[in-house]
Amino acid sequence: MINLCSVMTEVLSCCITLLLYECDVAENGDCSIIRRHKALTYDQYAEFAQVYDLFMDNIDYEQWVVRLQELLEQQDIPNGIVCELGCGTGSMTELLAEAGYDMIGIDASPEMLEMATEKKLNSGHDILYLLQDARSFELYGTVRAVISVCDSLNYVTEPGELLQVFRLVNNYLDPGGIFLFDMNTPVRYASIGDDTIAENRDEGSFIWENQYDPESQINEYLLTLFLPVISADADRDSGSCTEADRDFGSYTEADYDSGSYTEERSEGALYRKTEEYHCQRAYSTEEVKNLLQASGMRFLGAWDGYTRNPVSANTERVLYMAQEQGKEK
Repeated sequence: MINLCSVMTEVLSCCITLLLYECDVAENGDCSIIRRHKALTYDQYAEFAQVYDLFMDNIDYEQWVVRLQELLEQQDIPNGIVCELGCGTGSMTELLAEAGYDMIGIDASPEMLEMATEKKLNSGHDILYLLQDARSFELYGTVRAVISVCDSLNYVTEPGELLQVFRLVNNYLDPGGIFLFDMNTPVRYASIGDDTIAENRDEGSFIWENQYDPESQINEYLLTLFLPVISADADRDSGSCTEADRDFGSYTEADYDSGSYTEERSEGALYRKTEEYHCQRAYSTEEVKNLLQASGMRFLGAWDGYTRNPVSANTERVLYMAQEQGKEK
């Protein structure tokens, strides 16, 4: 089964073009384009943040956090300040906070951090979220550990930039601090290859068109999302159908005044179509190990995902552990 984590995770801030559509999905499942809007430039995940957790529900964060906590405790880090790079909507950040760590979450998407902040308000955890790029992040001091999960660092496609991330991590770790992170291997991307994958749910649907170049180890994919929108009738009743909505083309003045916008769609659901371009790079275990050592850190180990098994020729996700070097205790 395809692990959707590779599609859904983002640590770097990049701009993309979203082509917005409105589709009337009838009971037979056919989708006819009503009108195509002009292309807009958005930060990546601006639209997707609202359904990120929905499409990530196959990720066993609870199992992952048990393994991370086990490794941290083995390094005498049962508590203290931990920073998560590419925290997204804060799912792992919340679990580590629940486990007793003082958490800092860093992500380059304001929409993702907005969702993370909502979780923080609901849980009551004292988490500090920072809107920063992993390649240039800054902290107010050092931390006991840094983590990054769900192949976030595969979005750093230049080895030199990944080296810079590692150097920053080494700089902001306490003396002897620990860095735990996972990355996808070339085996992972080769297993997907040039393929198209789709998933359909009531809350939203997606189409993932993938391309992988083994020579450059670059994996690119176009992610097409169909996200439900509130009906025009509900918008009009609540007052959320604004002048800007009508000017943009979501509702014409005549439709708004007559109510025909909703009547034309009474037997189907209204969806917005967005397209997002993603790019990741596969890194072999040897490449990552060499970059960690070049950054000044000490390589401690690597495992087959979040298991205790060693890395094999068939490993698709590697969990790495490295230690800070260079500071006096």
